Amino acid sequence: MLHSHHPSAVGLPAAHHFADLLPLTWGQRVLTLALPFGCAALFFGFAALHWWVPAVAMLMGLSFLTYGSTSHDLVHANLGLRKSTNDFFLCVIELLALRSGHAYRLAHHHHHARYPAPDDIEGAAAGMSLLGALREGLTYNLKLYFWALRRPRRPFWVPLEGGACLLVLAAAGVLAGRGHPVLLVYVGLMTLGSWLLPLMTSYLPHRPREKNVLLQTRLFRGRVASVLAMEHLYHLEHHLYPAIPHHHWPELARRLNPYFAEQGVPPTTLLF
Repeated sequence: MLHSHHPSAVGLPAAHHFADLLPLTWGQRVLTLALPFGCAALFFGFAALHWWVPAVAMLMGLSFLTYGSTSHDLVHANLGLRKSTNDFFLCVIELLALRSGHAYRLAHHHHHARYPAPDDIEGAAAGMSLLGALREGLTYNLKLYFWALRRPRRPFWVPLEGGACLLVLAAAGVLAGRGHPVLLVYVGLMTLGSWLLPLMTSYLPHRPREKNVLLQTRLFRGRVASVLAMEHLYHLEHHLYPAIPHHHWPELARRLNPYFAEQGVPPTTLLF
């Protein structure tokens, strides 16, 4: 089903007008699912060769691909997979980043339903100062996980994923003690990368004190922003039409540009 954040209420087309942006090819699905595993495998390959610069780059890519791209589409079930298959890949791919995928899904769906309400745990950093958003990153994943763990209807995946993360941490410690620190380095770098999540996914794209849904999330435009975000910086479009997979966000943005201009939504650009 194609959901929306009531776009017709603010002068935008109803969600069904963009139904042609829902389907993906099998090639797109396979590549989307394979990329996180490829980044993780390449990290260990480069680490074995002591090529630490490309190894770290692979984990930067993995951080981006999990939370912001592949996992994000799995959270919204936008890849056209069977529910059991979607759940499996959400679990395994987020475990690559030492996170609970189903805790992420609970928090993210709550964010879409509640933003900018005070109980939006995922979007809390949006109302903080820059320093506050950076501090939030220190405990962000733990906050989301224990919030999800306390939910009355949480899926059975959540405690299992938490246990799996603990096993990885224990294995990393044991291997490091035996003179094989690569997994511990992996764990440390992935944990460090997660520190920026509240800043990048909440503080920067949101403006919770604005008056309506068109202004409460920034409209990013410009070539610099597109390149830096690898065509993923379409947060307003995603809030309005969350069922559209990330592959079609640039086309969705192109179609919405006249409506945003008509409604007077100011774009945020980086240089040009």
